[in-house]
Amino acid sequence: MNKSHYPKTLNAAAWSLALSASALHAQTSGTAGPDGTEDDRKLDPLVVQGESPASNVSNEVDAFKTQTPIRDVPQSLTIFTNEQIKKQAIFSLGDIVDYTPGVNTSQGEGHRDSIVFRGVRSTADFFADGVRDDVQYYRPLYNIEKVEILRGPSALYFGRGGTGGVLNRVMKKAEIGEQFNEYETSIDTFGQYTLQFDTNQSFADNAAFRLNFHYDDLANHRDHYYGERFGINPTLTYKVSDATTLRFSYEYMDHERFIDRGIPTGADGRPVSSFGDIVFGDSKLNYSTLEAHILRFDVEHEFSDAWKATGTVSYGEYDKFYQNFYVSGYDEAATPDEVTLDGYADQTTRRNFVLSGNLIGEFETGNFGHKLLLGAEFNHTSSDQNRFNSFWDTTMDDNEVFSVNNFRLSGGSGFNSNGILATNNFNTDLADDTRVDIDVYSFYLQDEIALNRCWDLVLGARFDSFEIDVFNADNGERRSRRDQEVSPRLGLVYKPLDNLSFYGSYSETFEPRSGEQYANINGDNDRLDPNTFTNLEVGVKWDIRDNLSFTLSAFEIERSSQEVSDLDASQFVTVDSDITGFEAQIRGQVTDRWFISAGYSYLDGEQVDQDGDTGLRPRELPRHTFSVWNNYQVTDKFGLGLGVIYQDESFIDNGNNAELPSYVRVDAAAYYDISENFRVQLNVENVFDTDYYPNAHSTHQVTVGAPIHARLGFTGRF
Repeated sequence: MNKSHYPKTLNAAAWSLALSASALHAQTSGTAGPDGTEDDRKLDPLVVQGESPASNVSNEVDAFKTQTPIRDVPQSLTIFTNEQIKKQAIFSLGDIVDYTPGVNTSQGEGHRDSIVFRGVRSTADFFADGVRDDVQYYRPLYNIEKVEILRGPSALYFGRGGTGGVLNRVMKKAEIGEQFNEYETSIDTFGQYTLQFDTNQSFADNAAFRLNFHYDDLANHRDHYYGERFGINPTLTYKVSDATTLRFSYEYMDHERFIDRGIPTGADGRPVSSFGDIVFGDSKLNYSTLEAHILRFDVEHEFSDAWKATGTVSYGEYDKFYQNFYVSGYDEAATPDEVTLDGYADQTTRRNFVLSGNLIGEFETGNFGHKLLLGAEFNHTSSDQNRFNSFWDTTMDDNEVFSVNNFRLSGGSGFNSNGILATNNFNTDLADDTRVDIDVYSFYLQDEIALNRCWDLVLGARFDSFEIDVFNADNGERRSRRDQEVSPRLGLVYKPLDNLSFYGSYSETFEPRSGEQYANINGDNDRLDPNTFTNLEVGVKWDIRDNLSFTLSAFEIERSSQEVSDLDASQFVTVDSDITGFEAQIRGQVTDRWFISAGYSYLDGEQVDQDGDTGLRPRELPRHTFSVWNNYQVTDKFGLGLGVIYQDESFIDNGNNAELPSYVRVDAAAYYDISENFRVQLNVENVFDTDYYPNAHSTHQVTVGAPIHARLGFTGRF
């Protein structure tokens, strides 16, 4: 790869930050304490006050276990609070990603959350209160306190994966001493309606119960689309003593939705806009279901003001099924009125068990302050999956050609391009039937060291032993592999002022060859070492005021992959590639009445293979993205919101033959507090009715963005 143009930018940014830091240090290095001597730098306390119940801003990161203030984290991140989610009428994680720099969405085949973190697509780097949540589904937001999106490899906290970043949901928990009942209901112009209820009851001085419930009846702008989602999440908090707190949680989910894989691209490599109203799927058989039971137990014990321990036991059962047809081929030049359809039916049964414990301490050795994290984790996953390809009685394989005009497929049958009735069978062509067991043992240590008044050093490492056993039930083959990896983390934070920090960081993570969904280690995969990812980042964080912050960062992510040599199959070669860029964001209250959340990112990269640079750009990597959301409180009761999203063009495929056009979308909102306990709110998405295509899965599966639509919502509290 030609690294000449961006590393110069990265180096320039690093030198600029260093020079700025030196200048500020010269101005502040003589600060004296109350006794006239220079103060030693002290670490912030273990427990840092977070956001207020109705705040748009959060100032600490729960995912890091030590409740570290944002300004002390040597890493880019964005936090969406529950209040901001409500005001923007955000309905999905994808809606949050739209307003976050450095990340964008992928289609996820129409049945799962799929996020591209700094150019790295992921369907598994999701966490709930720091516990891995890697099953493929659309996660609801009814029981969310806030959502944290971290960029860059973060293996020290999360282990394998997280190659470009991770998303952590902080869940609502029972609050001792609180009594409230809240509800929210909404309906949009497509006919989709939702209902949420949240009640918290303290039934003793040391105990509280909370129940969150939601029901969604799904609808959108596409034909045949339907869906229902139901979830209930009771939690219990019990304070055994002033030092010990126990928390219990159970969540049940039951989801069903139509799967829409979008439209194909034409001869020019862009989505065929004239097909925008056609759903190339089966009106009855394109659907996904999920049933899940998730149990969790947490304990926290404070040994003293300086030392505490936390422990978590989590168990989840997930039964996921999806089947669909989609466009696998389209040649606009040769056969503009025909599309080729493929399909499959997939069943996954997964059981996740996690046992983790952390010891967190704050102490001093000489003139140094320490915030120490020592932890261990055991993770067992069993995952059974099978897949059947579609099988047409007319072609005797998984592909069939249909006419675009008057396209109709229902119940597995439809007339093909020759006018012959074609019927599919999802029980004939077995593509995959595997049984997977995974055991992961992890140990990690991190020390946040206050070297003096201005300098903090973050040192840490994580050891993971990842063992996978795959049994292929179709042919009786069994393969196993164990990977043992150490992932270091190094950060340096310089704080010339209490509200300003400059940082530099280095971190690593790895991804086993079994992939993020543990599909298999067939072929040569059981001989190859994991892919490794390293992240070099520099940045600045400035708390302009207590509730307004600005951040700027520049980074380089390098991927190293071991592959079988094209010249000699008995030999391995190492292929490196990288993605570089920078991000800027400002979030908080500009005035008492004006809240803003704005972000910009620039991303660049080039694909490489065993011969070196290919001259191709990585897929799903828009060079420029920009978003801004404003809330303005016109009066004490009436407020307005305005948002703008810009996404640059990007390539859909690695061959750079198909692309998503750039687009701008404008959103707006208005809300009125009829009383202090009841609000009515109107949100309008895509105000100017722009035609756009937000994401894709592959060349001929491009998502059609929604036209202008509105949602009317009511929220109340009693």
